[in-house]
Amino acid sequence: MAKTYAIAIDGPAGAGKSTIAKRLAKELGFQYVDTGAIYRTVAYFLDLLGISPKDVDGVERYIDELNVEIRYDEDGAQHMIMNGMDVSKDIRTQDISQKASLVSAHAVVREALLDMQRNVAKNYNVIMDGRDIGTVVLPKADVKIFLTASAEVRAKRRTDELIAKGQTAVFETVLKEIEQRDYQDTHRPIAPLKMAKDSVKLDTSELDIDGVVAAMRKIIAEKIEL
Repeated sequence: MAKTYAIAIDGPAGAGKSTIAKRLAKELGFQYVDTGAIYRTVAYFLDLLGISPKDVDGVERYIDELNVEIRYDEDGAQHMIMNGMDVSKDIRTQDISQKASLVSAHAVVREALLDMQRNVAKNYNVIMDGRDIGTVVLPKADVKIFLTASAEVRAKRRTDELIAKGQTAVFETVLKEIEQRDYQDTHRPIAPLKMAKDSVKLDTSELDIDGVVAAMRKIIAEKIEL
């Protein structure tokens, strides 16, 4: 079996990981894996059942009833399948984003999804983004990048993104949610958000998408020969 390459992109909410990773995957011919969408799917499932993401017993009781799959359409776009239903659009709300952060702190949830994520990386050349890809999910990834930006810049980007999708968004509210998400992600006892020792930090606060992609391609080229 030919060697597969894995590029791990970690960083806080709103750093642009998904947007950049999708574009890079397309340019490099890699499979893009949005792990945040996986946890959003779990959060959405529990939300439909009326179970709080803080309800440890409830999460443990129902996690086995959830089947999560990743499917790709002909354009390479990732679709999240929850018990046979495509919920890719339903999971893209700020409420589910906040709940996904809480859900992902449960060890039982992370363990249930770990093998699925690693198997994708075994079978394909992947660009995988999330909070603990380089530290936990793919500790032996060929390239590790920690993508970040100031909370204000991330909140502005997220606000613009939500408004562009026709959703109501207020900058001050989004900023507060971003800061709360940062705290949750960095202080959770299981797989907290942190930069891997062998990761390259890239601050995107002053860069546009083209600038970030160019910087990341340079980092990747220094690590692996494509």
